[in-house]
Amino acid sequence: MTDDVLDRSPVHALLTDGTTVCVRSVAPEDHGQLEGFYEELSPENLRLRFFAASRRSGALAADRASTQTHPGYRALLAETQGRIIGLAEYDTGGDDKDSAEISVAVADGLHHRGVGTLLVEHLVSAARAEGIVTFTADALSENHEVLRLFVDLGLRMERRFDGPEMRCTIRLTEDDTYLSAVETRGRAADVASLTPLFRPAVVAVVGAGRRPGSIGRAILHHLHSGGFTRRLFAVNPSATSILGIPSHPSVSALPRTPDLVVVAVPAAAVPATAEECGKAGVRALLVVTAGLDSRQSQALLTACRTYGMRLVGPSCLGISNTDPELRLDATFAASHPSPGTAGVAVQSGGVGIALLDGLSRLGIGVSSFASLGDKYDVSGNDMLQWWESDGTTDLALLHLESFGNPQAFSRTARRVTRRMPVLTVDAGRTDAGRRAAASHTAAAAPSTMTRQALFTQAGITATGSIGELLETAALLHSQPLPEGSRVAIVTNAGAVGVLAADACAEAGLTLPPLSPETVADLAAVLPDGATVGNPVDTTATVSEEQLGACLDLIEKCPGIGAVLVALVPTAAAEATGDDLVRALTRAPARRPRPVVVVRLEQALPVELLPADGGTIPSYAEPHTAARSLVHAARRAAWLARPAGTVPELPDVDTQRAHTIVEEHLLAHPDGGLLDPRTCADLLACYGIPQIPWAWAETEDDAVLAADRLRGFDGRVVMKAHWPGLVHKTQQHAVHLDLRGDSQVRAAFRDLETRFTGLMTGVVIQPLAARGTELFAGAVQDEVFGPLVLFGLGGTATEVLADHAARLAPLTDHDVHDLITSPRCAPLLFGADGSGPVDLQALEQLLLRLSRMASDLPQLAEADFNPVLAAPDRVTVLDARVRLLPRPPHDPYLRRLR
Repeated sequence: MTDDVLDRSPVHALLTDGTTVCVRSVAPEDHGQLEGFYEELSPENLRLRFFAASRRSGALAADRASTQTHPGYRALLAETQGRIIGLAEYDTGGDDKDSAEISVAVADGLHHRGVGTLLVEHLVSAARAEGIVTFTADALSENHEVLRLFVDLGLRMERRFDGPEMRCTIRLTEDDTYLSAVETRGRAADVASLTPLFRPAVVAVVGAGRRPGSIGRAILHHLHSGGFTRRLFAVNPSATSILGIPSHPSVSALPRTPDLVVVAVPAAAVPATAEECGKAGVRALLVVTAGLDSRQSQALLTACRTYGMRLVGPSCLGISNTDPELRLDATFAASHPSPGTAGVAVQSGGVGIALLDGLSRLGIGVSSFASLGDKYDVSGNDMLQWWESDGTTDLALLHLESFGNPQAFSRTARRVTRRMPVLTVDAGRTDAGRRAAASHTAAAAPSTMTRQALFTQAGITATGSIGELLETAALLHSQPLPEGSRVAIVTNAGAVGVLAADACAEAGLTLPPLSPETVADLAAVLPDGATVGNPVDTTATVSEEQLGACLDLIEKCPGIGAVLVALVPTAAAEATGDDLVRALTRAPARRPRPVVVVRLEQALPVELLPADGGTIPSYAEPHTAARSLVHAARRAAWLARPAGTVPELPDVDTQRAHTIVEEHLLAHPDGGLLDPRTCADLLACYGIPQIPWAWAETEDDAVLAADRLRGFDGRVVMKAHWPGLVHKTQQHAVHLDLRGDSQVRAAFRDLETRFTGLMTGVVIQPLAARGTELFAGAVQDEVFGPLVLFGLGGTATEVLADHAARLAPLTDHDVHDLITSPRCAPLLFGADGSGPVDLQALEQLLLRLSRMASDLPQLAEADFNPVLAAPDRVTVLDARVRLLPRPPHDPYLRRLR
């Protein structure tokens, strides 16, 4: 059962019009309200719900929902400001049933707003956690609304007519079709809820002082001086006008209810201000105030949830929307952001100012900006969905120090990055950085490997600094994406060409030879003494016309993905430095491949040079240009690859796996490592191949087991076991190459003597044949969910740390990337002369490990080391699984933070 339903804590979520509702389990004290809910339903609504317009049916339904406690029954209600507006139930009719009857009722006047659909989504999540696989429902065939609800869920449904009734059977399998349907509904609701924030018709600033110096006054001034085109008010009990803007004593005294209220009052006054705004009907809050304690923070969030207000902040720089029809600048930055097409979301106000300034300087500008601060509500995921829908943004820049729901963020980002580049700064890459991020945002920062897996899988361009972010944004904004990583370099100074070549090679780009035809054509147009290899050295005497002709020829050369032009001003040519730059900027929009410029004399790290039909990025250093090209090439490769799918796996017994986990945790409430037999049973539920083995607790049992299992060359392996044993080799708890009964007995006696009081038995295995030793594992990250790791195995796995990681569930592309990313990958393809390993079996092993980690949130850690990979098989030789008592969690369930 989901954690939200288990503890009966309320979950807040959005309806299709952006309204916030509370979804929670029904409690006995709700009986009176439920009776009133049914009494207010129209006769027609009652008839469609109960097949008869009987008030008695409603009363009985209220009794059932508020009193039923038997297993297999669940009732959820939706309420807004204490009023029940919807109820949904399922009932299996008893224990251990995999099918449940479902019913839904929604208050009159609230249909077509997504109340019923939201409730059913939450019931589906709870039912899956209880092992229910189908819902059934009877409905009158004329009840088009509920039938449409079932059809639009995105789940597979079968319908059967029985007279005037229809029997619906809904399969609760969570697949991409269902998740995409949930995403679509969530995106529409999210964008609707953000409209009062980023397109408000009325804005009020609470806390704008009469004297200069306050943040509230600065924001009010920015709104006014920025030319906000809608209604603007100040709230100050001591003034009737501030900066020429009408001021009123309270929010409730305003002549019009604001869509957005900017809160810039002392921390102690924030909760009361939020409460007043909610009661007045305000739809969104921007809280710039910092320093709220836990009580004030909770009161602020409670007010926002109670009254359905979206919240940016607290402790933030503000928000802006540069739409010329709105011109909203509710920030206290030094200057107004330039209008443009880049969406920006940050947690740090200082980073926000740097990005706003940098984008303005480059001429890219900003479509909308949000400083999320402590991120109590509105998140990076919200902003991605807003930019996806605003019709203006074509470039998204993020600087997030923490993630609230990374798995939902990943699905959103995968979709958005196919429409526009999404760039981020990979903040907190070091231990010191992670500590700083955690102290700054009061959130635990995720591990570097996990965060990088998220960015890679979602197609997000992750940079190492604000400077690198802006440098890459300049290229992605102004140029087409390269076709691959093959670059041609053109320079008018040989030494600079060498620097550029080194920078490209170090960044991972390649410099292929030019085609013979291109070489001949270049020799015909360039000055005498020019070198027409790659790099192309035009010499210092090159003219504007010659350089332009050179670029035209190189862009037609097959196999070239991008062109890097490195120029220095010289006195040896008739053309000046500006003339040569002009040669680059002729009709760049018609160029099929990206062109970047390097000018060592350039003062700024990156500039965008005006050109006919567009701009060209110009860099002060070759390595920054090369680095930006690498990011562009990676994005092009990601876009060229179709979206991956999670393959179906045969022979998986999820129900049996859940039973094994539940029985173990019942016997071991604090969790811990599984014993060898339980571990083997769990792996067998997922078809994970294991080497034959036997358990022995006595010397004679060990001899009998060895006789049954003698493998390659008649030898066996003996491994000691006791609860908590992790590194058997380091403990010298393994005997290899045991031949004959006498060696088996001697090994058992040795282990028994050295580990007296610890050892509970031994595992006997046949000695494995030769192969490549690999490592495969999974860990449940507290923030990101299950992560699958793969790489070189054996005793050196921790020393060499040759591992790659991807978040589960793995797609077919993710598995391919896992196998090819580690440094040891060439060994798997036969680089050592032994032939390739069974790659299909290796893929299956990783997919099944991913499925196990995704199915079982209690699986804290799985460690397969070594995994023996050979040309004809892949086998787990040693497995370690640790469980912890964790409740299931549905990352895709629609809910606010």
